Amino acid sequence: MRFFIDTARIEEIREAAGYGFLDGVTTNPSLMAREKVRDTDGHIREICALTSGPVSAEVIATDCDGMVKEGRRLAALAPNVAVKLPLTMPGLAACRILSAEGTAVNATLVFSPVQALLAAKSGAAYVSPFVGRLDETGTDGMRMVEEVLSIFRNYGFTTEVIVASVRHPRHVLRAALAGAHICTIPFAVIRQLAAHPLTDRGLETFLADWKKNSG
Repeated sequence: MRFFIDTARIEEIREAAGYGFLDGVTTNPSLMAREKVRDTDGHIREICALTSGPVSAEVIATDCDGMVKEGRRLAALAPNVAVKLPLTMPGLAACRILSAEGTAVNATLVFSPVQALLAAKSGAAYVSPFVGRLDETGTDGMRMVEEVLSIFRNYGFTTEVIVASVRHPRHVLRAALAGAHICTIPFAVIRQLAAHPLTDRGLETFLADWKKNSG
């Protein structure tokens, strides 16, 4: 399973890239606003320079023509840009056009298996089911991911599943067990993946024993 980081913060991307397991980046308008980004294009270019993997940049337009125009502009920023389009009827139409032109499209705000199926049939390179937001409604978000993967296997779709809206390490574990292609993870959760109290306790014991033996 590939690891993307879900952020627009340059410092987090740079640090995550330094660990050697970063495979890509996802951003969205909310993440950009949180970082108070004014020059979106320049910011996307800077992110793209930090990783050779895909960098998802999301359109703001809501109509098909506007999404296609904006998607073409975003795709021209760097060769590793993937254009994020919302899972709406205009978004599906724009996905078909941009995908036919060779642009990698990430269909976002996916909340059901049939939405993911529509995106795959429209040529999306990626679909992003939002598991955390589904969990908050009392639905098992990861069960939806399992269903999407099963559908894609049934029909041989090459569309990859990006598990998004990740809230905790359990989401990452279940994504890996289900065979999801990609998990896009906030930086705080990436830190949690490496943390375990027994690791900390073991390290303290090793160092304490070494100190006693050295003294």
